[in-house]
Amino acid sequence: MLETSARLLRLLSLLQSRRDWSGADLAERLRVSERTVRRDVERLRELGYPVDSTRGTDGGYRLGAGTAMPPLLLDDDEAVAVAVGLRTSAGGGVAGIEETSLRALTKLEQVLPSRLRYRVNALQTYTEPVPADRPGPVVDPGVLTVLAAACRDRERLRFGYRAHDGSAGVRIVEPHRIVSWGRRWYLVAWDVERRDWRTFRVDRVEPRTPTGPRFPPRDPPEGGAAAYVARGVSAAAWRHRARVVVHAPAEVVTERINPAVGVVEALDERTCVLDTGADSLNTIAVYLGMLDLDFEVTEPPELVEHLRGLTARYARSTASAGPAGAPGAGDGPPVASSRAGD
Repeated sequence: MLETSARLLRLLSLLQSRRDWSGADLAERLRVSERTVRRDVERLRELGYPVDSTRGTDGGYRLGAGTAMPPLLLDDDEAVAVAVGLRTSAGGGVAGIEETSLRALTKLEQVLPSRLRYRVNALQTYTEPVPADRPGPVVDPGVLTVLAAACRDRERLRFGYRAHDGSAGVRIVEPHRIVSWGRRWYLVAWDVERRDWRTFRVDRVEPRTPTGPRFPPRDPPEGGAAAYVARGVSAAAWRHRARVVVHAPAEVVTERINPAVGVVEALDERTCVLDTGADSLNTIAVYLGMLDLDFEVTEPPELVEHLRGLTARYARSTASAGPAGAPGAGDGPPVASSRAGD
């Protein structure tokens, strides 16, 4: 009896871990016959778990949606992850989900073992978020659910979209991933009409139902969905752009550059190009200084002049110190200074 109960829990865990399972795969995982799998599936159905099945050579099992929410099976780490996620979502960012998250969190914490409740409370007590510098857009949880399901099932999406300039239109895409960046959410998808990868702000998406036909998976954009969003969102906001030759291998520069800062292209084994940008020339200068590597800047002209000005300012700030190791002019330790307005 104990063996059967343990096997049912294991079967339920497998059905929750992915969308479709064949009877043979489940039998192999559980080390039982396919006939036993069929009997165990019937037991789960009697307990209220809606397990759908299809017959034939391609047949299998899928945990479907029923009329009531059956109990979920979570291991220790999953339970902690859910609790932490609920606490985070209660802080806002998704419309109308704050109160719902708190209710779900209350129910979860009531049944958590004391050892897990201690871990969750420790995370809450000793974690202090930095408030956002400005409010972000609020996303409809229903839209997030539709987009995530389409990504999972690889089903084409048709939706109304409001672009940055205010223009509206209808897009048809093959969704790949949802990316969260701070308080903003983005959909990375293959645009069917433009035949290229595109990024869409989720708060500007209005899904049209039903979803379209299924599509075969594509190779993801270079670097993955998160890096693609970081490059695209940053570049769209850049006021100044620059291509900088860095005298170091591309892999070394890549380790020191956040994808939001720029893209690195190898020229040879010892040299690469950093395609970067920012809203101010001073920010680009900071990026380059933080590389701690030799580099060459030839364009844009305004960046070249800005770096020359910084070079002169830094030289003046150490002029009174004299050569390295030599005493400076006057009594006491040398003091770095710079002229305001230079």
